[in-house]
Amino acid sequence: MINGFKNFLLRGNVVDLAVAVVIGAAFTAIVNSFVSDILTPFIAALGGRPDFSALTLRIGGGEIKYGLFLNALISFLMVAAVIYFLVVRPYEKISSRFTRQEESVMRDCPECLSEIPRAAARCSQCTAQVTPVL
Repeated sequence: MINGFKNFLLRGNVVDLAVAVVIGAAFTAIVNSFVSDILTPFIAALGGRPDFSALTLRIGGGEIKYGLFLNALISFLMVAAVIYFLVVRPYEKISSRFTRQEESVMRDCPECLSEIPRAAARCSQCTAQVTPVL
């Protein structure tokens, strides 16, 4: 019983998942700090701090605090923008430099536009003679 539990904990995907959660939590702290400590004060310096927490709507005896929702929505959009512009786009640019573009082994026949191998001398569909591309 203990042996099975130990094997479960030491399996690669459990350890990988644990590492991903810890790294994700640390990364979340970095992004949230960037948004709240750098981006939000910068926006506040330009146009005033957006704080909608006082906005409410009273219906009967209840109170809808839609201002808190607006604050959360704005915060989410800022976090999403930081992730996209500072993580996703740079990662895509860097990874595209390291991926080789595979050269196609097929081409279109100039006569019938069917797909034929690049080295073919004759189209298999229309039997037209084509110049091989090596």
